[in-house]
Amino acid sequence: MAITFTTSTSSTQVTVNDSGHGALANEFVTFSSANTGNSSLNSQINNEFSITSITNANSYIITLSENAAATLSSAGSADAEYQVNIGINTVVPGDGYGAGTWGADGWGSASGETAGGGTLRLWSQDNFGEDLIFNQRDSFIYYWDKSLGLSTRAKNLLELSDDAPKKSRKVIVSERDRHVLCFGANPIGSDVQDRMLVRFSHQENPFLWTPTATNTAGDLRIGSGSEIITAVKTRRETIILTDTSVHSMQFIGPPFTFGINQLASSITVKGFNSAVAVGDSVYWMGYDRFYVYDGRVQVIPCSVRDHVFQNFNETQSEKVFAGVNSAFGEVFWFYPSETNSGANGGTDENDKYVVYNYDQKIWYVGSLARTSWIDRGVYQYPMATDSNLVYSHEKGNDNDGTSMLSFIESSPIDIQDGDQFVFIRRMIPDISFDNSDVDASDGQKGVFMQLKAQRSPAGGFIKTSTQTVLSDTELNHLRLRGRSFGLRIQSTTPKVHWRLGTPRVDVRVDGDR
Repeated sequence: MAITFTTSTSSTQVTVNDSGHGALANEFVTFSSANTGNSSLNSQINNEFSITSITNANSYIITLSENAAATLSSAGSADAEYQVNIGINTVVPGDGYGAGTWGADGWGSASGETAGGGTLRLWSQDNFGEDLIFNQRDSFIYYWDKSLGLSTRAKNLLELSDDAPKKSRKVIVSERDRHVLCFGANPIGSDVQDRMLVRFSHQENPFLWTPTATNTAGDLRIGSGSEIITAVKTRRETIILTDTSVHSMQFIGPPFTFGINQLASSITVKGFNSAVAVGDSVYWMGYDRFYVYDGRVQVIPCSVRDHVFQNFNETQSEKVFAGVNSAFGEVFWFYPSETNSGANGGTDENDKYVVYNYDQKIWYVGSLARTSWIDRGVYQYPMATDSNLVYSHEKGNDNDGTSMLSFIESSPIDIQDGDQFVFIRRMIPDISFDNSDVDASDGQKGVFMQLKAQRSPAGGFIKTSTQTVLSDTELNHLRLRGRSFGLRIQSTTPKVHWRLGTPRVDVRVDGDR
């Protein structure tokens, strides 16, 4: 059935009749080559529209900017290009076909959401020179040609090339040899996705996928695991993470083009975006621990492991996003906590983060809602997103012109193994206020430094001493007794940048009073 239209000169609403259109409300469709017998109505229809509502599987409503120029009753014709729908924003758990990730091969249908409708819409992208390649996970690959300008949309790679993958889990352009790599792709001549198959285009040609004796296109199959979860490229190789193993893929030249070596087995990986590269190393979050590949695969000792994984929303684990803040030597993961789960009245979105400082080999945690991240490079500062907003991080000392809470807090620190009481009477704070705003006064440059004491690990902090530390503070006097202590430094003062050095405390053995 060809596309037809039903219009009225007294209404802006147009019914579009397109059998099995598979579209969803609020998606976009672009019409061209409209032929309604009325040139004014043709001009009205030859535009991009957000679909107002779905009537049924064969028709939907769009809205013109003004009343239709002519009346039609299931007549006329046009070409329609449907944009990829946005998908769902929350994983829907369940068992059986059509629930959770069962039947995920249904992705890529006209609706983009049939069996496997509980799966998030996730994307990978990479540059091919100045052009862009996008891959909808477990579905189509799209190519945007910069030379055609910003007004031209990306096209399905199938329209531009021979035997390009119809389905792929992730797309990467290899670093040195410039092949387009598709992980978890369908074999040539088949519509069925093989989630362990890696296909690659001819070198320097993203449109040539048919292997011959005169090109470098081809494929390889991973031998360990049941599906490729993700892949990360480094400067020397591409690291492939399956659900149970780690593999290195390297360019070796003709006749085989690429070689794959298994690096480790019996590993886990949390999700599609849970791995990130730092130079030639790759860090990732597993089900209950963190890993690094730096020539060999290792579990990273983690002092905050229980804090992260005992309050983790497992049903939304695909939302985990790994990032790098290279200016501070940090790898971090934004993740959804169980506290913020829908079952607990939350949003099911990322609300926590865990950071591994690979320079200092330390961990820290906090609360921040972010769904994606890109390190500095093209832009001066790292950028992240949440709730349709884009944030510049590490820029300035305030939150877009308003003051914000900044703090660091230690876990309890035992003194002499915590087997006796001690008395703290003096403290040298060692706080630097360099890089504060130039118009910040000396009176503004300050933080609150809080020492807390406890008698036993289960007793909690029961005594607190809070001191104000200014830019010229050399010594604080205080009185605290306990078996262990905690330290918290915080500021809500605008324009102030502070950095913690090495505080020193004057400690002596004492009694309980």
